[in-house]
Amino acid sequence: MGAIQIKKKLKLFLKRNDCILWLFTAIAAIYSLLLISSLQRSGNYNYMISQVSAIAVGFALALLLSRLNYEHFVKYWWIFAAAGVAMTMIVFIFGIQVEGTDDTAWIRLPGGFTIQPSEFVKICFIITFTKHLAVLKEKQYLNKLWAVTTLFIHGMIPIAIIHIQGDDGTVLIFAFVMLVMAFAAGVPGKYFAILGVGAAVSVPLIWNFVLNDEHRNRITALFDLDKNSMNTYGWQQYQGKVSIASGQLSGSGLYNGQRVEYGIVPEQQNDFILTVAGEELGFIGCIIVLAVLFIIIYRVIADGRKTSDFTGTMLCTGIFATIASQSIINIGMVLGVIPVIGITLPFFSAGGSSVLSMLICVGIVQSVVRHSEFEPEKISVKIGKKDRVKI
Repeated sequence: MGAIQIKKKLKLFLKRNDCILWLFTAIAAIYSLLLISSLQRSGNYNYMISQVSAIAVGFALALLLSRLNYEHFVKYWWIFAAAGVAMTMIVFIFGIQVEGTDDTAWIRLPGGFTIQPSEFVKICFIITFTKHLAVLKEKQYLNKLWAVTTLFIHGMIPIAIIHIQGDDGTVLIFAFVMLVMAFAAGVPGKYFAILGVGAAVSVPLIWNFVLNDEHRNRITALFDLDKNSMNTYGWQQYQGKVSIASGQLSGSGLYNGQRVEYGIVPEQQNDFILTVAGEELGFIGCIIVLAVLFIIIYRVIADGRKTSDFTGTMLCTGIFATIASQSIINIGMVLGVIPVIGITLPFFSAGGSSVLSMLICVGIVQSVVRHSEFEPEKISVKIGKKDRVKI
C-alpha cells in the first residue's frame, strides 16, 4: 500500500470516527497505568499485568467493534440475552468472593486471574433493552401501561439475579441505566412518577428486609456525627478523604505518596483509585481525572444525539448512563457523600473486567459514529486519476 493510500485511509478513519473519544479514552488508560504503577509499592500483587492485558485486548476489541455495524448487535439481541443469562447463572456455580469484596460475583480463571461477569452483562442488557425499546417505539406502544410494565420486568431480571449474588452496587447501575434509557426513549413522565412514589413507599421495606446489616451500617456511617464509625465502616472513606486532602494543590509527586506506599486506604487500586491521584498529584491531578471522564461522557451522549437512528441513540444513551452513573457513585463514595458499594471508577480503577467492558462500550459508540449515516462498503476514495480505494 502506497503512502498516498495510507494517507487517504487515515483521513477517512479520522473523518468517520470520534477521534476525540478515542484520544481521551487513551489518555484515561495511560493515566490509570501511571496511578496503578505507583501504588504497586504497597503490596506484592502485580495489578499492572492484568491492567495492561485488559487495555490491550480492550482497544483491539473496540477497534474491531467500531468496524462492525452496530445494527447487527441489536438484530441478534437474543444472542446477547442468552449470553447475559449464562454469565449471571454461571456465578452461582463457580462464583467466588475475592479479597476486599462482600459479594460472590467473581469467577477464577486459569493463571490466577478473576473476572466479574456482571461487567459484561451490562453490555448485554444495554443491547437487549435497546431492542425492546425499539420494538415498542416502532409500534407506538411506549405510552401503554402494559408495555412499560414489560420494560420494568426486563430490567428487574438482571437486577434480581445480581442482588442475590450480593453485588448491590451493580444493581444500582442497572436501575439507573434502565431509567435513563426509558426516559430518553420517550416513556411518559407519569410512569416515572408512579415508580418514584412506589420506591418512596417501599423504603421501610427495603431497609428492613432487603438491606443487610452491612448495608445499613455503611449508610448510617455517613451520618455518624460522633465519628464512632471511623474505626469501622467509616474507616475507608475517612482515610480516603485524608489522602486527598494531604495532596493539597499539586500533590507529593508520583511514586512519592507515603500513604499510597503503605496502603493506608483499603482497596486504593479499585474503588478508591482517586485517592492515589489526590495524594500524589493533588487537586490538579483529581481535576484532570474528572475532566477526562467528563469529556468521555460528553462525547458518548453527543454521538448518540447526532445520529437520527433510534437504535444508535439508545445504545449511546445506555453507555452514557453506565459511565456517568459509575463515575458519580464512585466519586461520591470517595468523598463520603455516598455509602461504599463497590463501584469502580470507569477507565481508571484496576481490574481487567471493568476496563475491558468500558473499552467495549467505546467500540460500540464508535460503531454508531461510523455506521449511522452511511454504509462504509459503498464509499470509495479517489487516489489518482484512475485508482480508487474501497473502504
